[in-house]
Amino acid sequence: MTTPTGNDNADWAWHPQLPIENSPIFRWPPRLTEAIRYLLGRGFLLSRAPLYAALALLSWLYLLPPPAQWKVFASSWIARVYALNLGLTILVAGGLHLYLHACKRQGDESKFDARELNRSHPRFFAHDQVLDNMFWTCVSGVAVWSAFQVIVMWAYANGVAPWLSWGDSPVLFLSMFLLLAFWSSTHFYWTHRLLHCKPVYRRVHSLHHKNVNTGPWSGMAMHPLEHVLYLSNIFIHLAVASHPIHMVYHMYMQALGPLFTHSGYGDLIINQKPVIELGDFHHQLHHRYFDCNYGTSVVPWDEWMGSFHDGTPVATRRLQQRQFEKRSSPAGTR
Repeated sequence: MTTPTGNDNADWAWHPQLPIENSPIFRWPPRLTEAIRYLLGRGFLLSRAPLYAALALLSWLYLLPPPAQWKVFASSWIARVYALNLGLTILVAGGLHLYLHACKRQGDESKFDARELNRSHPRFFAHDQVLDNMFWTCVSGVAVWSAFQVIVMWAYANGVAPWLSWGDSPVLFLSMFLLLAFWSSTHFYWTHRLLHCKPVYRRVHSLHHKNVNTGPWSGMAMHPLEHVLYLSNIFIHLAVASHPIHMVYHMYMQALGPLFTHSGYGDLIINQKPVIELGDFHHQLHHRYFDCNYGTSVVPWDEWMGSFHDGTPVATRRLQQRQFEKRSSPAGTR
């Protein structure tokens, strides 16, 4: 990998070129050329989105139970959905963990934080960060994900959720893959801000934030109530016409996406070549500094709401000064 250039931040073992930027799609005045280049590049077509879409199509054609079974809740097809979701979670999170952290096949190349995952701290189950994360991901995360998905599948089969087919509008059908990314980014920002309210943070969200230095299993390691809140954006399909492929794609983006973005590495490197973008430095900054980057770079809510951190030392000092002022105020902080 090329050494990052620009405003280097020595607080990190590796980071992308700084300052990081948000999506140009929502800039004013509009930057049409930049927006198109972004969508055709790492912003969408060269991101993990096509991977989730291909996996959703494969699941629809071969792995999920047929829609005729969805009309009535039955343990047979529900178990199949759960098994598929659990298997994909273990495959992605387990595979990334083995390659990046256990076997260290790419060493520290593009690793954000030089520290290793914590295997001896009392704040984690069995004092082991990885075991703790695996427990919350598999026991709570996959269960909530599967339950919500089953509800929406039932809704499709019984006419409760509006069904959009390719023949209805090919343009809208394809556009839904992009529109769902915008919806997910918006939902994530506002629910995440709620999770950082003092009482909710202490009782719920602090579990996820035990992971200051993250690994693949950290992405979905959350309190069950946070899983409910985070994955509730699936219910947009009860109000907006879509196809089950869109819904499954949406859930892969929501549930498998964090396994990539919390991997702790910027890129997956094979034979000294970056194959796919993994970690999200925008969100990595949030895990270290807490009071910034509550959303994603897709829809720049943080920029609009004044909580954006661009990764530079100047932004860090500005954030630390703001945190100091909050701690010094009569109200205090969490």
